[in-house]
Amino acid sequence: MPRRGQHDHSPGDARKPFSDQGGPAARHAETHDVRREALTNPKGPEPPGEDFAADIAPDTSAVELGGHADESTPASEDKTLHTRLNMLGADEIARLLVLESGARLEQGGTYLDLDDLGRGPFKAIGSHVVGERDRYVAKREVDYELWNRLVGQGREAAVERPTTVG
Repeated sequence: MPRRGQHDHSPGDARKPFSDQGGPAARHAETHDVRREALTNPKGPEPPGEDFAADIAPDTSAVELGGHADESTPASEDKTLHTRLNMLGADEIARLLVLESGARLEQGGTYLDLDDLGRGPFKAIGSHVVGERDRYVAKREVDYELWNRLVGQGREAAVERPTTVG
């Protein structure tokens, strides 16, 4: 029996909240078409072939992450570099990776010519390719302590423009 002034005659009053009808889910079933909701709002995994995350994010499986590890050789294999880089120890020379001829330099990447350390580091443009006699190392392939010993601390890279034959 409802109390005086209480107009809620539903079984979900303050004394027994939905307990005699099966809880909130049963009360929801009284006020909504549950079968229609289930048909229009399916739950569960996405159907195969409809992966919307793939549409939003680009496929990076075939994109190279950068670096020249596969197109370079250790500097320790070049005996002339041992005499030219006499300020470095054998273990430090072994950590340097010299780019092979024909390798394309990354646009905006910073490089150093081991044959001409006085020239300093340079930033490559997209059409720059390593020549037959070039001995370039990429800054991204060298740890910062070794790079600073080769280049000199705080030395900025200038943009290198390859010479055009024509």
